[in-house]
Amino acid sequence: MLRWLCVALLLLAGPASALEWLDSPAVAKVFEQAGVDGTFVLYEAGSQQLQGYNRARGETRYLPASTFKIPNSLIGLSTGAVSSVDEVFPYDGQPKFLKAWEHDMGLREAIRVSNLAVYQVLARRIGLKQMRSQLEALNYGNGDIGSQVDQFWLKGPLAISAVEQTQFLARLAQGQLPIAADIQAAVREISLLEEGAGWRLYGKTGWATALKPGVGWWVGWLEQGGKVYSFALNMPMQDLQEAGKRIELGKASLKALGLL
Repeated sequence: MLRWLCVALLLLAGPASALEWLDSPAVAKVFEQAGVDGTFVLYEAGSQQLQGYNRARGETRYLPASTFKIPNSLIGLSTGAVSSVDEVFPYDGQPKFLKAWEHDMGLREAIRVSNLAVYQVLARRIGLKQMRSQLEALNYGNGDIGSQVDQFWLKGPLAISAVEQTQFLARLAQGQLPIAADIQAAVREISLLEEGAGWRLYGKTGWATALKPGVGWWVGWLEQGGKVYSFALNMPMQDLQEAGKRIELGKASLKALGLL
């Protein structure tokens, strides 16, 4: 029993625990001025340092919610549950949470409009056995998916911290995940949000409503100056009126750190 406890603690700590943490007064000011008790974590790929605001929250695991659409896409493509990011998932004709979800679409559009129904179909195609083994290989959060293959990222037991998000996304951005290079490239492509002179910004939002208070996410990475910077923000989020704050605070934090 003691042996297994020691192994579990080592797995929980993970490689991210060896990284140095640097508090950023500039990012702290962004959150304080906004009156938001959240966290922002930045990781320059290949470095040994994390920097940001609110380390304790940054190391706390939460439900990934729609940020899980990134690994779900990777796993779906890797297992053959979907043939490409453009394979069409038929709309079932039922009313959805958003009107934007009420038509046929592939993953390219589904990740952009955060279509839950499409990604639940994808998860059911993957199945519990493949989903569990693939997540273990990806070393994603606590790796626990329970027994409901289309609910675990929404209601638990899967959970991941902002720090862990930055490590996972840095590996994806650099093509270092244990998944075929062309599949990683395809998911990077559909995760692109914006680009400008000398930079590209990738990311995905999320809103974990099963938690009280809810948790809003914005995670992704920035390619700038020949470097990759992965980041993760989460914050309390009670309703959709607060949704815009996630990206607003995230971009302000990146700028406070001299990026974008």
